[in-house]
Amino acid sequence: SRMPGHAKIGVGGEPDPDPLPFLVVSNEIRRKDLSKMYDPKRSVWAQDGKGGYVEGLKEYEDADKVTVLLGHEKKHFKPEQVAPVNPPKFEKCEDMANLTFLNEASVFWNLKSRYLAKLIYTYSGLFCVVINPYRRYPIYTEKVVKMYQGKRRNECPPHLWAITELAYRNMMDDKRDQSMLITGESGAGKTENTKKVISYLALVATKGKKVEKKVSLEDQIVATNPILESYGNAKTSKNDNSSRFGKFIRIHFNYVGKLAGCDIKAYLFEKSRITKQQQVERSYHIFYQLFQSAVPDLKTKCLLTDSIYDYSYVCKGRTKVDSINDNEELQFTDNAFDIIGFSAEEKWDCYKLTAAVMTMGELRFKQKGRDEQCEPDKFDISVKVGKLCGVDPESIMTAFTKPKIKVGTEWVNKGQNVEQATNAVGGIARSIYHRTFLWLIEKCNETLIDQNVKKSNFCAVLDIAGFEIFTYNGYEQLSINFVNEKLQQFFNHHMFVVEQEEYIAEGIDWQMVDFGM
Repeated sequence: SRMPGHAKIGVGGEPDPDPLPFLVVSNEIRRKDLSKMYDPKRSVWAQDGKGGYVEGLKEYEDADKVTVLLGHEKKHFKPEQVAPVNPPKFEKCEDMANLTFLNEASVFWNLKSRYLAKLIYTYSGLFCVVINPYRRYPIYTEKVVKMYQGKRRNECPPHLWAITELAYRNMMDDKRDQSMLITGESGAGKTENTKKVISYLALVATKGKKVEKKVSLEDQIVATNPILESYGNAKTSKNDNSSRFGKFIRIHFNYVGKLAGCDIKAYLFEKSRITKQQQVERSYHIFYQLFQSAVPDLKTKCLLTDSIYDYSYVCKGRTKVDSINDNEELQFTDNAFDIIGFSAEEKWDCYKLTAAVMTMGELRFKQKGRDEQCEPDKFDISVKVGKLCGVDPESIMTAFTKPKIKVGTEWVNKGQNVEQATNAVGGIARSIYHRTFLWLIEKCNETLIDQNVKKSNFCAVLDIAGFEIFTYNGYEQLSINFVNEKLQQFFNHHMFVVEQEEYIAEGIDWQMVDFGM
């Protein structure tokens, strides 16, 4: 089965398809749901032993056990393993906070039944739950923008844009900065939804503004995507195009709500992937793009061979991904460099440094006699690295084999063995790539900020790298998982604890519920 990647679907020139079947429950489905068999006293959810739930009828109940009829078979459960089923009028409920019985089984069933009806957005109180359909739905067109623009959340079907509209209106009414948190496991669709938030804000905030002579902010942000994705995205075990960094995107507005620019800040870039990948994974897309033919003389200028397998840093896992056309992506990346305004020298320096990182994996050292000291081997590789980095090859190899360290006030040369020198090469390669990536973001930010417009407030989106558990979890993945856990705790605290404190502050008769936080 194909995993989510860069699938580009849609035919130009055709009218926008009707979005309503993907946003609201049809009358036909509603009638079918209301005719569903239901017994208010006996209908229950029971655990199926596989981590899910199955619907049945309660036959008998006492303090220690509940007997449930599942099809033609009676089974016994502990009372905590059984939960009541909601009445049929709550089938495919838009906001799960309205459910009569709010239990795990009911939440899962509501999300699943809506998902199977092609309704991917569902509210749960203050937040919006999204389930990735792994295909394009026609719910992000200009027709849909008009449905949500200027409307309150409860006036429209659940959608990411209803949340975005709320953030924009709150910013305009309260004159306070707003932030949206998009979190979930790898492959859940966080980056795709982040793009949708940006496109909505760009469309809403430029209405009535003449921008024919100037490239729109949305187009500029779209132009940064191929670069950031080529240098910051990779194939993981769950997702062919996984963002391996978190980004905080601030969209700035002036005092009347018109766009004033945008900036991006990156967090938790996964550096370990540059020099090591697991078997089913791949390093960053740009390494594999450099071997394609879309840009003439690319391999020649970057002093690369014809085979990716000559570069040990980037061929430990997969080298091809079915859902990604590396040649086409190289074309997008190269065009994006030109659109954003990189000079030819800056663009080629970027390519050469990326090639240098790959080539550094082939630097070799040999032990010098019986000493603990090593010396360079394979001089042709060090010459290539020197040319690509624009530095003297001998100076590079001396820095790896005899680095200078400060002892007191004196600088002395420290002898390195083969293992230490090889580790030093890996560290420098990762650092060069990381700094190149941060520099790319700085350059993109320069084009996204309109210096002539005074900034008043911003709407921001935090798109954090996905939660994943690998066979081997490096420090960076553990950091990503820790951040995701902390963000969830932060969210839960504001959702449940602070909300309850607000009830008490307003004098509402409320019994505090302990959510374990």
